[in-house]
Amino acid sequence: MKRKMADRVQQLKPSATLAINAKAKSLRAQGVDVINLSAGEPDFDTPEHIKAAAIEAIKEGFTRYTPVAGIPELREAICAQIKRDYGLTYAPEETVVSCGAKQALFNLAQALFDPGDEVLVLAPYWVSYPPIVELAGAKPVIVPSSLEKDFEPALEALAEAITAKTKGIILNSPSNPTGQIYSSEFLAGVAELCQKNDLWVISDDIYDKLRFDGRGPENILSVAPALRDQTIMVNGVSKTYAMTGWRIGWAVGPKEVISAVARIQGQSTSNATSIAQKAALAALTGPQDCVSEMCVAFKRRAELLYEKLSQIPGLKLPKPRGTFYAFVDFSAYYGRRTPAGQEIKDSLSMGDYLLEEARVATVPGVAFGEDRALRISFANADEEIIKGVTRIGEALAKLT
Repeated sequence: MKRKMADRVQQLKPSATLAINAKAKSLRAQGVDVINLSAGEPDFDTPEHIKAAAIEAIKEGFTRYTPVAGIPELREAICAQIKRDYGLTYAPEETVVSCGAKQALFNLAQALFDPGDEVLVLAPYWVSYPPIVELAGAKPVIVPSSLEKDFEPALEALAEAITAKTKGIILNSPSNPTGQIYSSEFLAGVAELCQKNDLWVISDDIYDKLRFDGRGPENILSVAPALRDQTIMVNGVSKTYAMTGWRIGWAVGPKEVISAVARIQGQSTSNATSIAQKAALAALTGPQDCVSEMCVAFKRRAELLYEKLSQIPGLKLPKPRGTFYAFVDFSAYYGRRTPAGQEIKDSLSMGDYLLEEARVATVPGVAFGEDRALRISFANADEEIIKGVTRIGEALAKLT
């Protein structure tokens, strides 16, 4: 009898965003002139004062285990930041530090959802939401949206998706991959449905500082603080402070949920890296000029990308309002053929064509639950963005 692996991994696919980014980097390493518009991380370096804090931690020998839920001073700093940004008061015992926001999300799914439960996931969605839900034995229920509505789902569709099995919902605003921000009215409507149906709310706020409308961070608790006992906020330092490789994120919410997450984490990774925790502490408590400077740059790049893409016939996209992504509808070119005679059938074949013909890496929208579009990152220098979009336009013009 042949040995086999567990059923849970048989259908598990690698992260599409990580795979494409790795392919683009591999081609570059081979000397191929690839413009990588697939990256899901800032192109800025981690600020110096944060790196200095990590170096100091090493020099001081801060290299041993920490409490599973994180060092007390970091948990206190997280609570202080939430108070500043959202006006909400939390205690360190309601906070757990994880190896990135992704681990916090994974642990939450393990803590909240049972086999047979259903979890609402709003499309387009971050690629890892459905697998994270499925690995907990639950079923992701996809709620669609449209470009015409700036990818904000209809509340009626959300209500219709709720059944007796529905246990929770995952929200992400500003959104990866769309770069859009849910309206206060939409969030209030979601809150009403969640309260009525007693649903857990996971609010993935990882891009909350990267918004271009001049407003501060906002999530479902901003419009419905009464949902506090059923809402868990997830965040981290990766996007805001250009610290993707440091792997520090956190979850903040009801004490009993956070305690459960810490117990799960205690049987997997234990604490997040001690040195990275000290760096994250410096990020939260140190100068914040770096955040505003990055946001200004991303806003300028968003406007540049939108202007250039809007000039290419057939492409449709809402203007990015946050993050460093644009979600672009390429479906007007589906059904056409490449110079080699291959048909462009979907976002996968379009992504392959752009990489091969234009030497531009993007992420096919099918990975996010929307096959008409591709995600394009503007976490690049202005000249790279211009060069990349020019190549895309030239490649599309060759389709017949």
